[in-house]
Amino acid sequence: MNPKIILNSDRAPEPVGAYPHAVRVGNMLFLSGVGPRERGQKVIPGVTLDEDGSIIDYDIVLQTESVFRNIRYILEDAGSSWENILDVTVFLTNMKKDFPIVNRIYAEHFAGINACRTTLEIGALPTPIAVELKVLAWID
Repeated sequence: MNPKIILNSDRAPEPVGAYPHAVRVGNMLFLSGVGPRERGQKVIPGVTLDEDGSIIDYDIVLQTESVFRNIRYILEDAGSSWENILDVTVFLTNMKKDFPIVNRIYAEHFAGINACRTTLEIGALPTPIAVELKVLAWID
């Protein structure tokens, strides 16, 4: 018997690789990295690209709000909720520019949640985005 249950959301964006939206083991829910893309869309909220697909400009507020919405979709579709988030890893491509903004939005959305958090700056993400979150939650 496999204790691992693979879960995918019909509302969150399609994964860009060979991985599910989430894996459930017991009452623990492990989400894959979640970005701001929208399901069925090629355009990424808040991102302006040139003809080569390189980022010209981006709106970190729109991207962060979209990431949070996608996480909610995955959690809810897996039988969990935002309030059940235990741990968050935030990946930013520009810590100096974006951390204060993401931190403010995070504080608004996570008020009273008291999840652990780690924030890292990385050189790039797999798609032309500036923020991605990895989440661990539980299912009641």
